[in-house]
Amino acid sequence: MRPLSEQTILITGATVGLGRYLAERLAAAGARVVMHGRDAQRTAQARDEVVTATGNEKIETVLADLSSLKEVDSLATELDLRLPRLDVLVNNAGIGAGSDAEAREESADGIELRFAVNYLAGYYLGHRLTPLITRAAPARIVNIASAGQSAIDFDDPLLTHAYSGARAYRQSKLAQIMFTLDLADQLGDQGVTVNAVHPATFMDTKMVREWGITPVSTIEEGGEATLRLITEDRFDEVSGCYFNTTQEDRADSQAYDPDARRRLRILSDELIAQALDADTEPETDA
Repeated sequence: MRPLSEQTILITGATVGLGRYLAERLAAAGARVVMHGRDAQRTAQARDEVVTATGNEKIETVLADLSSLKEVDSLATELDLRLPRLDVLVNNAGIGAGSDAEAREESADGIELRFAVNYLAGYYLGHRLTPLITRAAPARIVNIASAGQSAIDFDDPLLTHAYSGARAYRQSKLAQIMFTLDLADQLGDQGVTVNAVHPATFMDTKMVREWGITPVSTIEEGGEATLRLITEDRFDEVSGCYFNTTQEDRADSQAYDPDARRRLRILSDELIAQALDADTEPETDA
């Protein structure tokens, strides 16, 4: 890939936690970093702090509520207009099980909230930005997944019955990995690598504290594990893999089931079409 000083890198959820750490480290290396956030004031403040800390003025911001697929769509359109190419996409934004793990929440589109934000937004954004990313090839997509994974129940994928915030979170993270494998196959001959990483266990983040868990890892530890996938030369040739911190690992077995991945694609495309009120035909068995 190009030197970092010549790369454009988009990080979703870049105002706090792991995303903020990655933004500052990559900015310090001279990259053009596009920091995504949901709140205009917090995003602008985070951008100013990164510029002050690094001296890099090539830091930009974009706004979108990733729980709304229409906002994800608008974000992709904006980026396509603003950027000549995108060298790295880091799908980092996410939410945990919530402070009340039994309280089921839905997105603005009526989709279970963790599935919508942790998985479906990145799925749609990745596909929408594919032309921008392939234009930069060699390029990379890095999905921030988790070692906490649960197989998707396709009879009730959005957990309308017997809801558990922990299960919703774990299903969404397995869906991310399934998407990683699919997109790696799709882009394998186009010079784009796609990988997923569990950066660290229970990092010291708002998400973990909200879950009532005492952190056991630092954001720096998770950040360093993630930066490898973004910056190290060897990942020009590694794609379709799941990493548990710094080691390649096996995800839940459902991730490697072609039929399960097909069913997830069909479900995802249907949900997106419904949310956008589009005429797009979802994938069929044919």
